[in-house]
Amino acid sequence: MGRLGELEPVPRKSTVEIVSDELRSAIMYGSLEPGAQLGEAELAGRLGISRGPLREAMQRLVQEGLLVSEPHRGLFVITLDEGDVEDVYLARLAIEREACRLIMERNRGEAVARLTESLEALVDAAKQRDRVAMSDADQAFHEVLVSSSGSPRLERMAHTLLVETRMCLNALQDTYPEPSDLVEEHRRLVDAIGDGEEERLLVLIEEHMTDSIHRLRATRP
Repeated sequence: MGRLGELEPVPRKSTVEIVSDELRSAIMYGSLEPGAQLGEAELAGRLGISRGPLREAMQRLVQEGLLVSEPHRGLFVITLDEGDVEDVYLARLAIEREACRLIMERNRGEAVARLTESLEALVDAAKQRDRVAMSDADQAFHEVLVSSSGSPRLERMAHTLLVETRMCLNALQDTYPEPSDLVEEHRRLVDAIGDGEEERLLVLIEEHMTDSIHRLRATRP
C-alpha cells in the first residue's frame, strides 16, 4: 500500500468477472430459477456481450457448483432438495466456526468494528421488516465474519454457500426468523467476539446454523 493520501490504481474487473457476478446474482435472487436452462444466445444478447466471455463465466459457475452441465442438453441452474439444504448449512457451520476461531486468535478489534457496522445495516432492514433487505444484510454480515478471519480460501468457499443459502430462503421464506430474533442472534455473535469469549462464540455460531436446519425441517410435510 502506498503512502497515506497517495493515489493508487483502482482494481478493474474483467468482463468475465462482471458476467460471473451478474449470473451469480440472478441465481441468488431467483431471476434465474432453480432448474432453469441457460441459453447462450439469449443470455449473450441480454447482457450485450459476445459468447466467449459468457461461456467462461458460465464455466466458473459450474466449477462453483451453481450450474450443472447435462450431456447433450446444456447448462442448468442447480436445484436444491431437502438434503442439499441441510448440507449447505452444515458446510457453512464448518467454515464459519473455523473463521470464528481464527478471528479470536488474530484481530478481534477489527472484526468487531466491521461486524458492528454490518449489524447496524441488519437492524435498519429489520425495522422496515423488508425480507429482501434483511436477507441482504444477513448475508453481508456473514461475508464480513468470514472475511475477518483473514483466510481468502474460507472466504471463497463461503461466497458460493451464501448464494446457495439465498436460493434456499427464496423457496422457504416462511422459515425466516422474526426480525427481532434475527438481530438478536447476530448481536450475540458480535458481543461474544468483543468479550473475547471463544467458547461462547463457537456455541452461538453452531446454534445459529442448527436452528436454521431445524426451521427448515419444520416445514416438511
